[in-house]
Amino acid sequence: MERTNYSSGVKWESIVGYSRAVKAGNTIEVTGTVAVNDEGETIGKDNAYEQTKFIITKIESVLRQAGASLKDVVRTRMFVTDISRWEEYGKAHGEFFKDIRPCTSMIEVKGLIEPQYLIEIEATAVV
Repeated sequence: MERTNYSSGVKWESIVGYSRAVKAGNTIEVTGTVAVNDEGETIGKDNAYEQTKFIITKIESVLRQAGASLKDVVRTRMFVTDISRWEEYGKAHGEFFKDIRPCTSMIEVKGLIEPQYLIEIEATAVV
């Protein structure tokens, strides 16, 4: 099976040993993604809706590099720091996926790598 790794170039990839996304055969796995731009700035500080939207567009970008789109997403996993804000996360997720309707999970976690990150999303696509 052919395997292709996609890198974002951030220093954490080589330190931790991971790729931004991996395409193996017809499956693309996108690593946990947070609302941080290329300059290292958090987008949507204390705004769960804006962070979710930014993350999904970031996921969409790496999927395009791998020859896929959001329409190919079959699963998303949302790790959130405050499940009581589920409607904010859900509203943004729904704006992208309301017609695609992948399997999804929203799981509350104690914390993410930086306190300003409210959500981290993983995605799986099949092309």
